[in-house]
Amino acid sequence: MQILLANAKIMYERSDIKPWSEPQYQEIANRIALDMAGMDIDTLERELDCSRKLAAENWQRYQNFFIAEKMPAIMAYNGQAYKHLKASTLNEAAISFAQQHLWITCFLYGLLRPMDGVVPYRMEHCVHLPSADGKPVNQFWRDTLTDALIDSVKADDGVLVHLSTEEYEHLFDWKRVCHEVDVVHPLFYVRQPNGTLKMQAVWAKSCRGAMVRFILQNQLTSPADLRSFSYEGFEYAPELGEEAWPHFVRK
Repeated sequence: MQILLANAKIMYERSDIKPWSEPQYQEIANRIALDMAGMDIDTLERELDCSRKLAAENWQRYQNFFIAEKMPAIMAYNGQAYKHLKASTLNEAAISFAQQHLWITCFLYGLLRPMDGVVPYRMEHCVHLPSADGKPVNQFWRDTLTDALIDSVKADDGVLVHLSTEEYEHLFDWKRVCHEVDVVHPLFYVRQPNGTLKMQAVWAKSCRGAMVRFILQNQLTSPADLRSFSYEGFEYAPELGEEAWPHFVRK
């Protein structure tokens, strides 16, 4: 199985662990970073749709993009999913397995293996740059990443576990991906007092990270093995969903 996990907007500034590898699309990321470094703070505030404080922070990050100390991607992010992935506590066998099976989706670097070296940054899907041929960044990546992802999944066993988020599907021709490989998309719901199911963003992100950890620790290779995942009260609900959309419910 190959696995997709989204990056996070919140990042550490450094890590004591050194990266193993260079991102596959580092040259493209360099061109995008140069465009970002050429923007002033006002433009970054608008393009990144963020506060002026964050725009100023990321202006400095892009000025330092080529000299900043790199850290492994899986250790660089500090969003909700990564807090429950707890990558720094994984053993070497789990990290090695991750390097062969886990892809991190990202609007700056495209696709990252967990131990690829990255520097702190912020990037949004809608940013328009000269390096992106006038297209939003997510559309710019589509032609490059669609074949890369499909080829990676086919070279494995043809199964992709989709634990990224919907906005990152736009990095690919997602219809082609779903047509050419078997996509398994776990869903996480909280059962309400009236019996209805509700997807709550914080829990969904937490469970995505925890499920990635579960896969890596146990070196799972079959989607059926995901059914034994349980976390913070979430359990597989066989009566719900279907094979490609396994449901995990917290009562």
